[in-house]
Amino acid sequence: MFGRLMPREGNFFELFDQHAEHIATGSRALARLMSDYGDVAARRQHIDAIDRAEKDADKVTHETVTLLHKTFITPFDRDDIHSLITRMDDILDLIQDVAESAMLYDLQRISPEAQQLAEINEMCCDRVKAAVNLLDSMENAETILKICTEIDRLESDADRVMRSAMSKLFRDEGDVRQLIKLKAIYELLEAVSDKCEDVANVIEGVVLENA
Repeated sequence: MFGRLMPREGNFFELFDQHAEHIATGSRALARLMSDYGDVAARRQHIDAIDRAEKDADKVTHETVTLLHKTFITPFDRDDIHSLITRMDDILDLIQDVAESAMLYDLQRISPEAQQLAEINEMCCDRVKAAVNLLDSMENAETILKICTEIDRLESDADRVMRSAMSKLFRDEGDVRQLIKLKAIYELLEAVSDKCEDVANVIEGVVLENA
């Protein structure tokens, strides 16, 4: 059933794989940032790693879009290629937003819930990478769809953690400034998992249309 290989003109799959690797790197650095936040030196290292991953991914996105305009035969629908790479880029943009916001808000401490959200995001991003790495062959369709289902489940887990974190924050946090800062960080962290789900939805569509 899933015997057909995707056409390979244009090196799109190599570019997708490169970008997915940057996403995984950025998500790992964000999880470490949340867990090591009290260590100022480690904090700077993790933020620098996120910035490098985001810049490198931007280059891959630009190269992919440029290639899309130059390539006559694409491995799947041109709009889906554009949607996939831009939504992948959204993930890293948000990861960078989390790190930058923590610094901008001069956040002094990170809650266990923020750490948990960052860990869920790391798992989501690892699965995005796994699905993208398999996308070059529809022989992998069944496995890809299972991975996409896992991403959906993790996004639901992030929603539950987010709701619980917000409830606890408004119930227990007496410092209004800390409340506002953490609320913004929670929302950004939860948005990362949303973007991972967006990527999974594009990938699902590609598989269902081409398998």
